[in-house]
Amino acid sequence: MSNFLGSHAINMDAKGRLAIPTKVREELAQLCGGRIVLTANADEEHCLLLYPEPAWESLRPQIEALPNMNKAARRLQRLILGNAAPMELDSAGRILVPPTLRHYAHLEKKLMLIGQGKKLELWSEERWFAWLDEASGDDDMPPEMEALSL
Repeated sequence: MSNFLGSHAINMDAKGRLAIPTKVREELAQLCGGRIVLTANADEEHCLLLYPEPAWESLRPQIEALPNMNKAARRLQRLILGNAAPMELDSAGRILVPPTLRHYAHLEKKLMLIGQGKKLELWSEERWFAWLDEASGDDDMPPEMEALSL
């Protein structure tokens, strides 16, 4: 069971390579031998999602099973499945982010890797801090959140 938490400031080189932080790398090595899937997030924030291979393999059939005659479901399938890039961490714990995904998420040199429990998000540092600074009262709160005590 993965438990990716916290945020990590990382750098990407001009070729699109980035080193996964040691703590995350060790967990990925133990969980899936460093085999991951990187894909686009289907929301307006345009970050990337990094799934350990086992988590991706349980999610993928759910996305594939969505009714593709529904426009929203088809968009989700195209974004997530159509951008999915299986990869493996190299011996230095690095991955190569494909140019299409770099462009989608507006990734440049400075990035943020954000733990989300079973997966991680990869953000442009600038967009991450802009998102943190946004007012957060615009969205409707689901009942599960109203009952949550932090």
